[in-house]
Formats: sequence, C-alpha cells, structure tokens
Amino acid sequence: MSEQRTDALGGPVTRTYAAIELDAVRDSVTALVNRAGPAATMAVVKADGYGHGLLPCARAALDGGASWLGTAFLEEALALRAAGITVPVLCWLITPDEQADAAIAADIDLSASAPWALRQIAAAARRVGRRARVHLKADTGLGRAGATPADWPDLCDDAARLQAEGVIEAYGVWSHLAFADAPGHPTVQTQIGAFRDAVDLADKAGLTPTVRHLANSAATLVSPQAHFDLVRPGVSVYGLSPGPEVGPPARFGLRPAMTLVSHAALVKRVPAGTGVSYAHRYTTDQPTTLALVPLGYADGIPRAATNRGEVLFGGSRRRIAGTVCMDQFVLDVGDDQVSPGDEVILFGPGDRGEPTADDWAVVAGTINYEIVSRIGARVPRVYR
Repeated sequence: MSEQRTDALGGPVTRTYAAIELDAVRDSVTALVNRAGPAATMAVVKADGYGHGLLPCARAALDGGASWLGTAFLEEALALRAAGITVPVLCWLITPDEQADAAIAADIDLSASAPWALRQIAAAARRVGRRARVHLKADTGLGRAGATPADWPDLCDDAARLQAEGVIEAYGVWSHLAFADAPGHPTVQTQIGAFRDAVDLADKAGLTPTVRHLANSAATLVSPQAHFDLVRPGVSVYGLSPGPEVGPPARFGLRPAMTLVSHAALVKRVPAGTGVSYAHRYTTDQPTTLALVPLGYADGIPRAATNRGEVLFGGSRRRIAGTVCMDQFVLDVGDDQVSPGDEVILFGPGDRGEPTADDWAVVAGTINYEIVSRIGARVPRVYR
C-alpha cells in the first residue's frame, strides 16, 4: 500500500487528489514578470485559478511579483477582496442582470464593451456613491467581447461624458489577441496596430487611460511589442505553455504546478478474452491483471481518453483499457506486480516519467487549459 497522504487540512487522502506546488506558481510568475520588462503583470486567477485554487494561487502569484489579479466573474473578484487581497483586480464579464454595486464598493475594476455596460456601471456607482474604475474593451479582431471599430467611438464618447460627470474613471483600454499562441500569424501585428488605433481614438475623445493592455500568456512570453503597460498571463501562471508554437514551459522558466494523483481501488486477475468496461471497447488478449482507478469524467477525466490516455502506475506508463466511466477507469498491467492502494499519477510536470497535461491534451484533442481547469470539485487540492 502507498504511504498515507494528507490534504491541506491535515485529513487523510486515500483516493485521489490534485497536488499543487505553490512554489511553481510563484516561480512561474517571477519568470513572467521578468519577460514583461517594464510592463506590470496581472496574474489571471479566473476559474478557480484554472482549477488550481483561487486564493492559494493568487497569493503565490503576488509573492512571485504580480501586481494585479484578473477574474472573469464578479464572485471571483469579490472572493479575493473578502480574503483580504488589496491589489488592483480587474473583472471583465458582467451581464445586464448583474449589479456591480459590491464590486465598486470593493474597489474592483470593471470592463465595458458596450454603452449599456457603461450605463449599468454608472448607475451602480451613483448608488454606491463612489466612482467606478472602468477598462474599455476594444474588439481588435478576436470577434468576442469588446466594441467593434464601428462602435468604439461612441463607447469612448459615452465614457468621456460619464467621466466628466465624475461617476467613472476610464482607467484602462484593453483588448485580446486571437492568434497569440501562433507568434508568426499575421493577425498578431494587425491586432497590435488596431489596438494602437483604438487607444488613439480614446485619447481624441478626451480619455487618458492609465493602463493599456493586450498581451495574454503567449504574447507575454514571445511578443514584447504587445506588452504596453500591463500584461495578463493566464495559463502560464500555472507553469503551462500556451501552445506548442510558443515553446515548452522549461524554455521560459515555467514549471507545471498541478500533479493529479489517484490510487488503485481494486486489482484482479482475469482470463484472456475478458471484455473491459462499457461496450467492451477493450478485450484482453491473454491472462492479465486489471487495476481499477477511481477517477472518471465526473472528475474531469475526458471520456475521449478511452483506450488512449496514459498514466504512471507501478513504475511504468500504462494506457487506459476500455471506456472511461463517470467515476472510474481500468488499466491492463499484464503480469506486473501491483496492489490496491498503489499510486497512480495521471499527469504532472513529467519529472518521474508521468504524462503531462500537454500529453493528455493531445490525447483528448484539446488544450492543456481545459485539462487542468476541468478537474472537478470532488478532487481535493493539496497545497505544497
């Protein structure tokens, strides 16, 4: 049996956990800060810190030199404030039905891509009796959030009127790149030019934004011309590369922070011709040993890893045998000696020969962002 583990609260972890190396987060952020040069660094901690844990990773990122934090939703930003974190925080996704009062009262910066959002923020600022700090978002070619070039002048004019009234401060202008993970793609330079044009139009409207920001993880690492005043790394805060064209994490001093660990729940011998798991997508071709791993798609293990995903178990890489189920999957270990309770490493930094999140992403036809952020809430995080 493997050594008994404990979680962050000192309780036993006998089944599954995600080990998070906070030093890896801290050191990766330090590497990103160094790449950013004179630009400030916003560590993006949305989606529970990309599945690594909002508050522990936010604190580790600040220890690493980040001076801003970024979130998608209001509740994430408010959780940072409730935990006593006082650095600037930008929250960029609010809907017409959400009230921004609490965010403004907590000095959280808000994003606006359309006049209705400005009006909503201004109304909340009047109720709170406090000026709201706003970042105007331009759509420079991603086709997602942000005002289009046709709508941008009106958004800037509305912001200038509200700023003159004293209810908002147009503190930032920002945008997002579509192909930053393909550094040679022509849209990168096109978007940088479009962003400069958007900033110029904001200046002509009488706005003098304090921060201009465009760069995500990939642009932070390899496109210094996109740094402007502030960079916004996300996945690389957690030690992962934003894409193969950017390069492996070690090239930039990044170290993957998450290791996903489980333990064999059952080991048994079966004869040749045994069908394994739903629909018998795997059949044993000789007498063999099967090991059951208590993790499944309800925990974030992609069902697409059926007969493809690999883990480290019993000192060797093993491929999943048969269909990934909601709570479990099976390994065929042949005649190797393994026992119930033996450690199974699904992915990690790769130091011990285990697969990485990038390996799992290839198998599942996705990206490493999804692999780590989809690990479910019933998998406890253990912080080292």
